[in-house]
Amino acid sequence: MVDLTESKLIEAADTDPGYGQLFAVLMRRRFWLLGVFSGVVSIAAVLTFLAEPIYQSSMQLLVESNYQSKKGENGSTEVPFADATVEVDNATQLTLMRSSHLLQRAVKILKPQYPDVTVAEIQKSLVLTQLMEDKVKTKVFQAVYTDSDPEKTKKVLQAIQKVYQDYNREQQQQRLSKGLSFITDQVPKVQRQVNQAEDALEKFRDRQNLIDPEAQSKALFDALNSVRQEQRTNQAQLKDMQARYVALQQQVKRSPQEALVASRLSQSSRYQTLLNELQKSELTLEQQRLRFKDFDPHIKSLLEQRQRQLGLLRAEVSRVLGTVPAQFNASGNDLLKAGQLGATDLTLITQLVEAQVNTRALQARGQSLSQTEQQLTAELKRFPRLLAEYGRLQPNVEVGRETLQQLLKAKQELALEIARGGFDWQVVEAAQLGTQIGPSLKQNLLLGAVAGLILGSVAAFVREGIDDAVHSSDELEKQVAVPLLGLIPAVPRSGFSEPMLNLSFRKTPALAPATLQVVDWPPFRESLDLIYKNIQLLNSTFPFSSLVVTSALSGEGKSTLALGLAMSAARLHQRVLLIDADLRRPSLHKQLNLPNEQGLSTLLASDRPITEEHSYIQPAIAYSNISILTAGPTPADPAKLLSSRRMAELISTFEESYDLVLLDAPPVLGIVDAILTASFCSGVLMVGRMGQVTRSELTQATNMLSKLNMVGVIANGAEMPANNYLPYARSA
Repeated sequence: MVDLTESKLIEAADTDPGYGQLFAVLMRRRFWLLGVFSGVVSIAAVLTFLAEPIYQSSMQLLVESNYQSKKGENGSTEVPFADATVEVDNATQLTLMRSSHLLQRAVKILKPQYPDVTVAEIQKSLVLTQLMEDKVKTKVFQAVYTDSDPEKTKKVLQAIQKVYQDYNREQQQQRLSKGLSFITDQVPKVQRQVNQAEDALEKFRDRQNLIDPEAQSKALFDALNSVRQEQRTNQAQLKDMQARYVALQQQVKRSPQEALVASRLSQSSRYQTLLNELQKSELTLEQQRLRFKDFDPHIKSLLEQRQRQLGLLRAEVSRVLGTVPAQFNASGNDLLKAGQLGATDLTLITQLVEAQVNTRALQARGQSLSQTEQQLTAELKRFPRLLAEYGRLQPNVEVGRETLQQLLKAKQELALEIARGGFDWQVVEAAQLGTQIGPSLKQNLLLGAVAGLILGSVAAFVREGIDDAVHSSDELEKQVAVPLLGLIPAVPRSGFSEPMLNLSFRKTPALAPATLQVVDWPPFRESLDLIYKNIQLLNSTFPFSSLVVTSALSGEGKSTLALGLAMSAARLHQRVLLIDADLRRPSLHKQLNLPNEQGLSTLLASDRPITEEHSYIQPAIAYSNISILTAGPTPADPAKLLSSRRMAELISTFEESYDLVLLDAPPVLGIVDAILTASFCSGVLMVGRMGQVTRSELTQATNMLSKLNMVGVIANGAEMPANNYLPYARSA
């Protein structure tokens, strides 16, 4: 495929990504949006008219405690230790105000006037909140009650107000009167807790033999790091020694045991003397064997002498080494080779033995360090638990001591403050007769409109989501990996008025009426001129002498577009040949009102020379730049003709005779004709009709054409931007 960039094309319209695409979807599915919107708004209106009126009454209470902290000498607030319920706990107050226990008292007050009232009914309709001012919670609580009876909303709140004030007066005095006894009871308990915490901490230190676990854990951690550092150093030394050992062993070319044996034997003077005598005997024996046979007495005497010397040599080996190594065979050949080492070999063997000893020493040290590391690690594993336990015990002692000091101080202060105890509940805003709050037609219609828009949009997008068709040129451009050459406007559903241009094709034979109106339509003609200009820009770098016009499926307007491209090229003084390559369902001769007795099929099946193809080509009346080659009769096997060598030769001949050869090919999907035709041409143009071709069909078609020279894709039936220059074209 030719690598094309969009910078070489003339843009037909600016893209409108993001919100523009969303708006396009909503406009395309506007009937779904409007239908759901109208339904939801209608339901909201009906429910509003059928709903029962709702009334609401409210009251506000100021909740303040008379128990205030006094200022210290330095101006700071002293917070005495006392019962937490002495101070106002807003969350607790709200929970208490909603409790069934208090609401049951209100029900008893309301029973004479409203016998059917229940606690559940009040809890359902009562809303209690703490008011806020500038995001700061105030001490004002608001109670709101809703009901269908405006008088009842007021009565219920008045009953609740009385219950709240009575209950708080009872509880306030009771809590404050118990404050001193509470502290008195708490002091011994806290003292015992402090003693228990101190005893637990002392036992912990004795049991674990620890004074400060944090400091000791740090010392162990430092020791562990030191051991690990020594391990790394030892490991590095071990690797160096092992490398030295391997290098020495390669130089000696013996195992350490063999090297040690050879070294000891080489250092034994008696062994060297016996070995020299044995070697002399061996030399004499070999010399005598040159003169005598093995059964000669001289030879036998020398052999016996050799055996005696071997015995003495083995005895010396056994004396030096303690035993005769297994590698010394019975023939004694190995005895002659062993023990003959030079000074250099002895030095290397000595270094090899030292390297082996040092390696084993480093390995032993590594094992010792590993054991030490394991011991330290195991010891450190105890410390998280010990630190956690120490962290629990130590704060208990500190908190207990501080609590005890606060209790003793609060005991003295509360004795003076208890007389001033109590809460002050003031009615900021009394309950009034309930006012109607619903149903609100305006509000419900507004909510219905918002919900309708949301649900309608969801319905529109869901419908769009299940629709696989490509609806816009942007979608088409994103779906394919080739340039978008241009847009063909959708034909108006209202039809056309009288043709505005006097084209040469109107003369006999004339275009079919429908085709004439389309190609004569100025927006169509201008769009084709723009598309052909884009192709010419591409043609400046990649020459296209023959182009195949095809589509994914039938009915996408490829034949009309091929005719329009031919006319655009002809208007630019190009010699154009338009070929109907759809041998199965030809349509070009119908659009042009031309005979179809002979054409491409008969030309391919004929044995006549290629040079006589002019007899099959029909010129366009009064339009000398356009020639037409119809499809001809439908053959038995179109694929065989289109894949023939004659087809390739024919296209080559046409390319030499014309500036541009356009082939109206069958659809890509379902049959192979379009691919066979495109394989002989310079490029392929694919047409996609918006709202008809699907993404899957488009992807499948482009994949099938990807191996060919696909020039670009054309969006047919696309929405076009407003063009103020079209009136000039109409008046031309």
